[in-house]
Amino acid sequence: MNIRIGSGIDFHRLEEGRDFWLGGIKVPHTKGAVGYSDADVLLHAICDAMLGAACLGDIGEHFPDTSNEFKGIDSKVLLARTNQIIQKENYRIINIDSSLCLQAPKIKPYVQQMQKTIADILGLTEKDVSIKATTTEKLGFVGREEGVVAYASVLLEKLEENNQ
Repeated sequence: MNIRIGSGIDFHRLEEGRDFWLGGIKVPHTKGAVGYSDADVLLHAICDAMLGAACLGDIGEHFPDTSNEFKGIDSKVLLARTNQIIQKENYRIINIDSSLCLQAPKIKPYVQQMQKTIADILGLTEKDVSIKATTTEKLGFVGREEGVVAYASVLLEKLEENNQ
């Protein structure tokens, strides 16, 4: 079995009065992430981990913020397109492990919906998509609620040509 692991990380600044997209769902909060797309840090970190595991560059290379095509785009579209990119190279996802770093809001009530959303896009089961969260104990820009960070690890399997 040919397996590969990739890691991804993404950061976005938080601002009052913006929608807060995490894991493909809108999470109620007074602040939302600022970015060229919908600024979903979790989906961006997963995309980078997928691309990294397949040695296919990063999210900025495939979906540059210099292209009007991606301005304001739903990151679920980016995740689906990233999956198509790795599938073209005969990779399939075995599992995803991710962590969110944010002071607020508490995301536990939304984790299952995020897992389902991500799993549905990628053709996985919810048990194949781990999402955890932590605070920074009020330390740094995350602790001051100025930003949000996501980390992701993805395990890929390289399929044989006739095994697709």
